[in-house]
Amino acid sequence: MTVVSEQEVKQAAGNTSQQTREISIAHSPDSDDAFMFYGLATNKVRAPGLRFTHTLCDIETLNQKAREGVYDVTAISFHAYPYIQDLYALMSCGGSVGEGYGPMIIAARPFTENEIKGKRIAVPGMLTTAYLALQLFAPGVGTEVVPFDQIIPQVLEGRYEAGLIIHEGQLTYDKAGLHRVVDLGRWWQKVTGLPLPLGGNAIRRALGRELMTKVNGALRNSIQYALDHREEALAYAMQFARDLDSATADRFVGMYVNERTLDYGPDGREAVERLLDMGHKAGIIEPQARVEWV
Repeated sequence: MTVVSEQEVKQAAGNTSQQTREISIAHSPDSDDAFMFYGLATNKVRAPGLRFTHTLCDIETLNQKAREGVYDVTAISFHAYPYIQDLYALMSCGGSVGEGYGPMIIAARPFTENEIKGKRIAVPGMLTTAYLALQLFAPGVGTEVVPFDQIIPQVLEGRYEAGLIIHEGQLTYDKAGLHRVVDLGRWWQKVTGLPLPLGGNAIRRALGRELMTKVNGALRNSIQYALDHREEALAYAMQFARDLDSATADRFVGMYVNERTLDYGPDGREAVERLLDMGHKAGIIEPQARVEWV
């Protein structure tokens, strides 16, 4: 982690050859992403010569914007990666990985797994990893895109018999009186023996290898800072926790920001490649993925 002294800042400001490079970062307005980026967003962690600007947006919109190369660093669903791989590489840190848990199919009544495959399911986006996992679990199942934060309300209203939930909904659906039919992270682990990689951070190839590596290191330092200063980072993340109490927010952050977020590990990287390969072979993902890590 780099700590910049006041003298170094003044020297940098006075050196005309020293230019500050702005790096645009986009991530979702969720407590786990906020926790992860806490160090960079609050300047607790700095990278000399770099200045970071942050944009918050829902993950499906970020998936679409990544296809246009809008941001230098962007959170993406792994499902989206093959469609943006010419513009972006995957960062080796910042991943959200489910260790035997993940997106859930929920319903107003306790359907069986076979019954749910015949229902129309509200999904949070066609490029989300949740949607990819759902199609691997139930090929050809009927779906309709609904904003992720409206899925539980619309299932409760009876507009859909079932919904595919992501983010904090995984911890709150039962309080609304809904039933979990399938946890796709658990299903995936049974099928493959691997964790389920849901989302990660991608970085624009146009930055060049040296700068890509430097930015990756800054994000890793931010994650480490949050893990080392959990209480203050969690307090910051609570403003993005969508009405969760502190204990539930802490639990949610712990699910998706941990040691694996610092580095996927060999099985985590294998899981990314396996997921995308299975999606391609099943005809869900058109391009063949060429996974490259920074």
